[in-house]
Amino acid sequence: MESSNLTSLPEETLDVEDEQQQQENLKNPPVPAFSSVPTRPPTKSSLKKYVPLEWTEFFDKEEDVCIPDSDDVFHVYMAGTEGPVVFCLHGGGYSGLSFALSTSKIKEKARVVAMDLRGHGKTSTENELDLSVETLCNDVFAVLKAMYGDSPPAIVLVGHSMGGSVAVHVAAKKALPSLAGLVVVDVVEGTAMASLAHMQKLLSSRMQHFSSMEKAIEWSVRGGSLRNIDSARVSVPTTLKYDDSKKCYVYRTRLEETEQYWRGWYEGLSDKFLSCPIPKLLLLAGTDRLDRSLTIGQMQGKFQMVVVRHTGHAIQEDVPDEFATLIINFISRNRIGPHGIVIPGLRRPVQPQQ
Repeated sequence: MESSNLTSLPEETLDVEDEQQQQENLKNPPVPAFSSVPTRPPTKSSLKKYVPLEWTEFFDKEEDVCIPDSDDVFHVYMAGTEGPVVFCLHGGGYSGLSFALSTSKIKEKARVVAMDLRGHGKTSTENELDLSVETLCNDVFAVLKAMYGDSPPAIVLVGHSMGGSVAVHVAAKKALPSLAGLVVVDVVEGTAMASLAHMQKLLSSRMQHFSSMEKAIEWSVRGGSLRNIDSARVSVPTTLKYDDSKKCYVYRTRLEETEQYWRGWYEGLSDKFLSCPIPKLLLLAGTDRLDRSLTIGQMQGKFQMVVVRHTGHAIQEDVPDEFATLIINFISRNRIGPHGIVIPGLRRPVQPQQ
């Protein structure tokens, strides 16, 4: 067979088709047959991803509670209209907005009050550095008295870290007749006391200055102190203040200057917790946090304990929905109504009219 009899496409035609195919591939690149990694979608810019959120998306209102015969004004966030009052105490360096995301679910079944403790958030006191457990307890009693007078509703105290210590000390005083429940979040005497030796180093290793709120929120998430971006967006801004001299944001609470009070927060905490004659719930981020007293007490059924997986120290921020469910279930399990423990078949006596 002669080669002249073979039909072939002109080279110019092939060149045109190759060029068209190359242009098509640039527009729609072919996906490899064995590709298992999908194309990554575009991510939000850092500015939008870490922009602060307003507290009004979670709480119904905020109030300044003035304490009689003093210049102390405590800031509280409130939500809900019925049921017992879940009174929330945040940890050192946090604020009442630490409970914001979980509040949006808890308020469906109970009232929520989240307080900015002395030296934190929007609270203003004469001595911002007096974080002794005795002073913090007196502050809680004073706020409850100012808000509810002599007839407070049923109270479920919820405290995280330092706030957990305050909650235990308040409950152990047995001076609040309407106290119906106690929830302590990730604070145990043994591990807390052991960590105090490293606390100053931990505080000094934090980033101290932020050019913007967004940068502070981003650092709190990337640094690992908080794992929920949305919670960080609402809670972090109230932990900061703007320093005009440094032209940047710094921490609102000077925790490093309160070291003299740290031991008092946690010393004897386990025995005080076990001595409280009310329903108790201990939420932990890991079982390694239990000390001997609590291990024995838990085996004896003196309190309910739940280990919350896949979370950091701030359980209420990292997994707010799960935290809210645990609080609601605790209230339901112990039959805590707006006026205290509800016993089926037992009518509550009618209060005499004044």
